[in-house]
Amino acid sequence: MKKILHISKFYYPYFGGIEDVVHSIVAEMEGKYEQHIICFNHEKSGTIRTTQNGVEVIRVSAPLTLASQPLSLSYYTKLREEIETFQPDVIHVHFPNPLIGVLLLSMPIHAKLIIHWHSDIIGKGCLYALYRRWEKRILERADAVIATSEQYVEKSIPLQAYKKKIHILPNIVNEEKLQLLSGDEAMIRNIREQYKGRKIVLFVGRHVPYKGIDILIQATSFLPNDCVVLIGGTGEQTANLQQQALPLGEKVQFLGRLQDKELRCYLHAADVYAFPSIDRREAFGVALAEALYCGLPAVSFDIAGSGSIWVNQDGQTGIIVPQQEAQAYAQAITDLLRDEKRRNQYGAAAQQWVREHFLKDQIQKLPTIYESC
Repeated sequence: MKKILHISKFYYPYFGGIEDVVHSIVAEMEGKYEQHIICFNHEKSGTIRTTQNGVEVIRVSAPLTLASQPLSLSYYTKLREEIETFQPDVIHVHFPNPLIGVLLLSMPIHAKLIIHWHSDIIGKGCLYALYRRWEKRILERADAVIATSEQYVEKSIPLQAYKKKIHILPNIVNEEKLQLLSGDEAMIRNIREQYKGRKIVLFVGRHVPYKGIDILIQATSFLPNDCVVLIGGTGEQTANLQQQALPLGEKVQFLGRLQDKELRCYLHAADVYAFPSIDRREAFGVALAEALYCGLPAVSFDIAGSGSIWVNQDGQTGIIVPQQEAQAYAQAITDLLRDEKRRNQYGAAAQQWVREHFLKDQIQKLPTIYESC
């Protein structure tokens, strides 16, 4: 049985879009390959080695973080030891992860190298300028590059010279996480009753600038008073966003981080999904695909070069609005809230679209990529 070493910034149970993708890949490749995972320890202190569902996971201590990059003095040693002892046939590394790119170039590697390109590095200024030549070298070294959408590849400057080695593998929705279980229907009813018949507009995600939550809050002032905007998740912007929402009173409510049961119940209780991300750091939109899977029509922005404009099909699964126009964004949400027939039509189309394009059968393309490069 061939061996795969997966390299991710973090790994389950850490909550994050890339981490969800890695977790899904590992689960789907079970039985086909022997797999190990090396990542940073999201709890920062200590290096630990555990086994999850028969897969060995090495979490390397990372006490410091610089510009979203975990830093570790011991990572080079741990990575080299793992490559030498495990002797993988394929190293499948998830980017962006600049430190790992540099480290891989500094050690002898006889395995095939697969770069899974989730996003360009955006907004890092001079730090990215220093790293760019290493990025070019690791892309040249790669035997294959996986991208999540054609749309992203077309606008990605770093990827332009490597199109011949690029394979498209969309991110997937974890159906098990979203399927309704015993007791969920009661929770869904309770959520709806809590808001006393008001229409529910839902957002779930990290509270960081590119998610555009501030624009969603601005748009809320233009929404009808018989709806409520629920904001799930947490992050660096949470306190500022709560302050911004104060004048709107109970029209905007913060839910905090949602566990899987809560997430699927809120998705099934809501009427419209708000996905207000504003730039290409939102490379795909797994949360968007999850909402569509649950039959929620979505309203998103037109981000050139982001896979989100493929995930949300304008006029079919939801509405795509010109960039960062809060009033237009509010109007699109209002149109859906007022038109139940259209809402149901988009919701049904959304479920079908996700089932056809973003479920786990897509991952079955991976063995072909592993074997062909």
